[in-house]
Amino acid sequence: MVDVRRVKLPGVGVLHTFVTEDGGKVGVITHRSGHSDLITFADAEGGSDASKVSLRLDEDEAHTLAELLGGTRITESLSRLDEIPGLSIDWFTVDYDDFIAGQKLGSLASRGVVGLTVVAVVRGESANPAPADDFTVFPGDTLVVAGTPEKVAKAFAFYRTGEMHKAPADTPSGG
Repeated sequence: MVDVRRVKLPGVGVLHTFVTEDGGKVGVITHRSGHSDLITFADAEGGSDASKVSLRLDEDEAHTLAELLGGTRITESLSRLDEIPGLSIDWFTVDYDDFIAGQKLGSLASRGVVGLTVVAVVRGESANPAPADDFTVFPGDTLVVAGTPEKVAKAFAFYRTGEMHKAPADTPSGG
């Protein structure tokens, strides 16, 4: 049985790799956008750049290749395990011209976005899990947020522009 290694690539998708009987490595990067990259490579110790190959496939091409190889849609099935209805986990990379750059993270709840959490801020090679409202965000930081897709989109718009737009779904019903 082949041992498949699975690694989440924040902001990109999922990488699945395995080592072949002759010592080569094969990998598939399944991007969040739906396309896949088929890669083959040798270990860094003995491999050369000449032995590395990368091929980009759209979703249909990836399925066709899997069928030609006699496989199943295992990657698609594994990806579905990460999906939770009504929950979106997404990454926002801060640019110099974004409103949030140089600002304190602040509470989005106080601005009307309830039900969204900044899970972590990634800065360089380190993560700052569950950052406080007074955490200062800098260009190059990546904010990892979780919430409904609508709330995530609303927060990202605020991070870019500093403006908060009310959506009809955010208006309380009744009294």
